[in-house]
Amino acid sequence: MGDRFHVLVVGRPKSKWAQQAVDDYTKRLRRLGGVAERVVRTERFTGDVEAVRRGEGERLRAAVRGSLVCLDERGDDLDTEAFAAAVDGLRQRGPVTFALGGAYGHDPQTRKEAARTVRLSSLVLNHELARVVLYEQLYRSLTLLEGFPYHH
Repeated sequence: MGDRFHVLVVGRPKSKWAQQAVDDYTKRLRRLGGVAERVVRTERFTGDVEAVRRGEGERLRAAVRGSLVCLDERGDDLDTEAFAAAVDGLRQRGPVTFALGGAYGHDPQTRKEAARTVRLSSLVLNHELARVVLYEQLYRSLTLLEGFPYHH
């Protein structure tokens, strides 16, 4: 993957409207470093939430390229400018991987290994919507950093 930004998603996205939005932002992001997405298999639930988090966390960590940003409800609550500054600092060091966890979120080890843990909203978002918000905020942040007239 030669793109500067990577998105890891646990479980295959299913919503057509969300995929259309992600496709649109993916196209826009090409001129700003590019973004590639990879789906990580969900862990089968057998009654143990922690086992699910661990299994998905191991697969996520194995797929990370560069700096890891966990998107998690326990993360830092950043405004757009602070998110842009975080993205800028991390991209200076190389590729950046954003990880959206599964239905039960990230395991503690994945959050521990992350360069940053960020929450996209104080509201609970389903994974499809969180994915769209991530792509939009990544695009917004990069246009802000590059001085393009998207963010005002």
